[in-house]
Amino acid sequence: MIDTHCHLNDQEAFPNPDQAIREAVDAGVRNLIVVGIDEEWSRIAVELADEHPEVYAVVGWHPTSAAKYDPHKLKAIEELAAHPKAVAIGEIGYDFYWDYSTPKQQYDCLIDHLDLANALNMPVVFHCREAYSALLDVLESRPIQPYLFHCFAGTEDDLNRAMELHSIFGVDGPVTYNKADELRRLLPKIGLNRLVLETDAPWLSPVPFRGKPNHPKYLGYIRDRVAEVFEVAPNTVAQATTQVAQDFFRI
Repeated sequence: MIDTHCHLNDQEAFPNPDQAIREAVDAGVRNLIVVGIDEEWSRIAVELADEHPEVYAVVGWHPTSAAKYDPHKLKAIEELAAHPKAVAIGEIGYDFYWDYSTPKQQYDCLIDHLDLANALNMPVVFHCREAYSALLDVLESRPIQPYLFHCFAGTEDDLNRAMELHSIFGVDGPVTYNKADELRRLLPKIGLNRLVLETDAPWLSPVPFRGKPNHPKYLGYIRDRVAEVFEVAPNTVAQATTQVAQDFFRI
């Protein structure tokens, strides 16, 4: 399996990332993709990728961090993206749930990163919360790039629009939650050929760890619930999602 989205760069949650990586590998996680939310966390992600053969990095500014972003800071992301184990730009996007940054700040940050990803020919990882229509409006006005919607939680209409952009989709701990019937209904419409597994650790812990810190070693719980939805063996989900991740991130 590949955990395509985790935050081992959260030094408070993972004071010993070496141990966390070992535990994840022991649980069947072949690779971990550590995702940035600003320059500091992006730099730590690249450092972890440089130090550990199992780890890759995604670099960029999260929409809730956009209030601290300015165009001059994009150069540092471009330099980090040049590392051979930096595999995407992200997590970027829109978040209209929190008010840490204005829609204008988020838009400016998003466009700069999309332009950078296009210039570098790199895929893009999106964070989107309560803002799918606005984000899709932006993306539909641009040339199509390789897109991954991390922890997809949109409507069926949002899904259809995103699929028209040839996107892939991340599934996380919420797929195990009792009230996530709509998400589970939409998964077969996505199909295993456009789905990747994520933990978003230390957040979004799957059942039975909900309410506790998440960990990449819990990825198998997400795999197993997805297997139940598709009525296939867990190994089928692991193989399919690993192939999708390898193709998208070019690893």
